[in-house]
Amino acid sequence: MRPSARAEARFPVLGGALPVVAVVAAVISTQAGAAFAKGLFHLTGPVGMTSLRLSLAALILLAVFRPALSRLGSARWSAALMYGAALCAMNLTYYLAIARLPIGLVIAIAFLGPLCVAAVSSRRPQDLAWVGLAAAGITLLAPWRDLGALDLAGVGLALLSGAAWAAYVLAGRRMGQAFEGGQGVAVGMLVGAVLALPFALANGLFSTLTPGVLLAGLGVALLSSALPYSLEMLGLRALPARTFSILLSLEPAIGVLTGWLLLHEVLSPLQLVAVLCIMAASIGATVGSRNEARPKALPA
Repeated sequence: MRPSARAEARFPVLGGALPVVAVVAAVISTQAGAAFAKGLFHLTGPVGMTSLRLSLAALILLAVFRPALSRLGSARWSAALMYGAALCAMNLTYYLAIARLPIGLVIAIAFLGPLCVAAVSSRRPQDLAWVGLAAAGITLLAPWRDLGALDLAGVGLALLSGAAWAAYVLAGRRMGQAFEGGQGVAVGMLVGAVLALPFALANGLFSTLTPGVLLAGLGVALLSSALPYSLEMLGLRALPARTFSILLSLEPAIGVLTGWLLLHEVLSPLQLVAVLCIMAASIGATVGSRNEARPKALPA
């Protein structure tokens, strides 16, 4: 029995909504972690924080899920390598981008990646309608009136993060088929941490490490990696790729709402319309995914 099915049997009120709840919780956790991490860039730099986050998250997940690394077959290692590479690239480019641009704008640009996955994966006209609605909401969230002030390098990094995000969605789908529960996330996080480490060492990560930085990095790892990626894997195992991608459109909306609630940033009427568009697209995608087939497992 797949993990989501066991949870549905235990919590029948949630039923098939549990994977959706998991993805939404992952989005909220990620947004909180991103804001926390950006506040620490002056201590570690974006590259150092990426490596610290992935390394600590890998240690946490390996301790919790205890995957038998020596008994993994070639198919599972292949899936983990693709997932870890996408994870590393997505996080490195994302942190480098938010060091130059506002978080909400970077998320809006990067979301073009999973949105393309949703469009390519779609087979029904109504699915394309939800993709279009999500795209409209993201367009409204971006401050296009002040494009002249944008850092072009930051925009390029955000686009690269979007491409890696699309690869993550596809690779995570395969990981969900190849591994049971959170073991796939643990192995993939380990691969991502190993791939990110050389970049961090080249940027002098060890010279910035103090007990306080390690403790802060642990908080970022929990909020931005260990918790959300475990929750996302539950969603990836149970939801179609296009539905998962459209649900991720909650990222910029929750980013705006977090700024309003925690930083007292007032939403404009246009931003409120954007949030409603994105929420509506997420709900529509969820309703349309109820009766779709689940993927078959990969061999070990």
